[in-house]
Amino acid sequence: MTIKDLRGIKFLVTGAASGIGRALALAAAAEGAELVLTDISADGLDDTARTVRERGGVVLHADALDISDYDAVTAWAGKVHAQSGSVDIVANVAGVSVWGTVDKLEHRHWRQMVDVNLMGPIHVIENFLPPMIEARRGGHLVNVSSAAGLLALPWHSAYSASKFGLRGVSEVLRFDLKRHRIGVSLVVPGAVRTPLVNTVQIVGVDRDAPEARALTGRFEKHASSPEKVADCILTGIKKNRFLVYTSFDVRFGYWWARKFALPYNVTMQFANDYFTRTLRRVGR
Repeated sequence: MTIKDLRGIKFLVTGAASGIGRALALAAAAEGAELVLTDISADGLDDTARTVRERGGVVLHADALDISDYDAVTAWAGKVHAQSGSVDIVANVAGVSVWGTVDKLEHRHWRQMVDVNLMGPIHVIENFLPPMIEARRGGHLVNVSSAAGLLALPWHSAYSASKFGLRGVSEVLRFDLKRHRIGVSLVVPGAVRTPLVNTVQIVGVDRDAPEARALTGRFEKHASSPEKVADCILTGIKKNRFLVYTSFDVRFGYWWARKFALPYNVTMQFANDYFTRTLRRVGR
């Protein structure tokens, strides 16, 4: 089923307190969707829900929880289904980011990336997709991966482990769920102006050093707004697109990586060396 009209559609969004999740919640509500929201930040989530309601939108549920906690997600899903029935669209947006080289990353960094960015969406999928299938209304699943789920971005090994994993889950579910008329979209944003940009941990690097600030500044200069990304996601749902790009650079980079493997490898090595030279000068 291709969803063309969001009026009356029950739309679940994780990471709804800020950034892409908040922008998607507001955009979907503006088109008549009835929202089921969650985030680990209770204050931010309350603000999003309040803003939606002030604008005349509908919030069926807004509950703060950690999606990496399977039991918490399961209990929440039970509450949602008991009170509101199955949802129609699931958007896995919540995520965290840590960058670093393998000699600096600690086990806890790898674990956090996988627990939140990969297992978190899986917990949501486990609990909300089977009732969607059983309801026989069709629907849509949105998984927000990253350019780092397509390309070998420097210092992103732990982050990419989770985002490539989510890409793999999405590619399989794209075919598994088609028979149930449930579409799947994999969103692959590049730079986005969200709080994540300012809070991302670069292991072993002083974020306040001029070199590090210059690097993140260049990142922000080319960043898309959360509102633009939200619009791309809604368009992807309505057009039943699998890969949802939010900027030309990622679309071109992925095409180039597939068509021109040798130049891609050379460029990625150059980017990695440049990144390392720049940030190791300000390493702790």
